[in-house]
Amino acid sequence: MHPFAYTRVSDTREALKAGRAGGRYIAGGTTLVDLMRETVERPETLVDISGLPLRDILVTKEGGLRIGALVRMAEAAAHPAVRAAYPVVSRALELSASAQLRNMATIGGNIMQRTRCTYFRDVTADCNKREPGSGCAALQGINRSHAILGTSGHCVATHPSDVAVAFAALEARVHLLGPDGEREVPFADFLLRPGSTPQREQAIRKGDLITTIEIPVLPRPLKSGYLKVRDRQSYEFALTSAAVALHIRGGVIREAKVAAGGVGTVPWKLPAVERHLIGERPSDALWTAAAEKATQGARPLRHNRFKVALLKRTVERQLRIVGGSK
Repeated sequence: MHPFAYTRVSDTREALKAGRAGGRYIAGGTTLVDLMRETVERPETLVDISGLPLRDILVTKEGGLRIGALVRMAEAAAHPAVRAAYPVVSRALELSASAQLRNMATIGGNIMQRTRCTYFRDVTADCNKREPGSGCAALQGINRSHAILGTSGHCVATHPSDVAVAFAALEARVHLLGPDGEREVPFADFLLRPGSTPQREQAIRKGDLITTIEIPVLPRPLKSGYLKVRDRQSYEFALTSAAVALHIRGGVIREAKVAAGGVGTVPWKLPAVERHLIGERPSDALWTAAAEKATQGARPLRHNRFKVALLKRTVERQLRIVGGSK
C-alpha cells in the first residue's frame, strides 16, 4: 500500500472542499481499502465522511422513499419502511455480501464500487478501466463471469452491485451535492456503459458527494422481489440476477419494472420485457414470452454463452414468483 494522507470531516462543506482538492471519499471502506491494498487504487488523500449526517431513511410526502448515502446496507435491509414498500431492495441487500460487510458498507459506497473483474484487480494484466489504452485481457482470457450486455471492445466487466439492480428496476434517482450545488441524476444515467472510456464509471463530477438515493412513488399494490443465481449460496457475486416489481390491478398488469444483474456492464434495465407485460393478464405463457426478450442485444463471449439461457430462466422464474404463479 502506498503512503496517503487522511482527514476526517464533520460537515458537508468540509467534505466538498476536500473532494474538490482531489481527496477520495471513504466511509465503510469495504471496496476502496481492498483496491488500495492491491495497488489498483492509489489515492493521495482519503476523506473520511462517515461522520456526516446522511444516515436517514425517510418516506416522502408523496409516498416514495429516500435512503441516505451513509445508511449501512444492513440497516437499510432491516428498515420497516424498506421491507414493507420495496422488498426487492431488502432482498437485494441481504443477498449482497456477508453479514460483516453489510454491517460496514454504505448504500452510497455500494453503488460506487468498482468491478470485481479479475483482470482489473491484477495490476500485471491489461485493463482499459485501470489503465486506459492498455487493452482488455478479458476479451481473450477467462471471461465466464463477464458481461453479455452493454459491452464494448474496450471493456466487458460487469457491475457487481445487487442493490443497484433493484434501484435500476425501480427507476431511482441519485441526489448529489457538489461545488456547484445540488442536482439529481436518474439511476439509469448514473452508472455509465464503458464505450471507449471504461475508466469513467459514474456520471459524477470532481468533488461530488452522494447524499441520497430516492425511489419514486410507484402505484399500489406493488409486489416485488430479487432473485440471484450464483455458483454457491454463500457470499458470492451474481452470474445473473433479476429485480422485478409488478403492479397488478383487476387481474391485469398495469405497471412492470424489471432489471437484470450479473450480465451487464451496468445494472441492465429490461424495457422490452416491461412492455411485453403491461396490459396483459398474468399467465405461464406470458412469463415465458416476456423473458425471451431479456437478452435482446446480447453479445456473449467464448466462456459466458451460458448466460444467455440462464438470464432468460432467471427472469422467467422471478416473474412467476412475483406475479403469483411459481
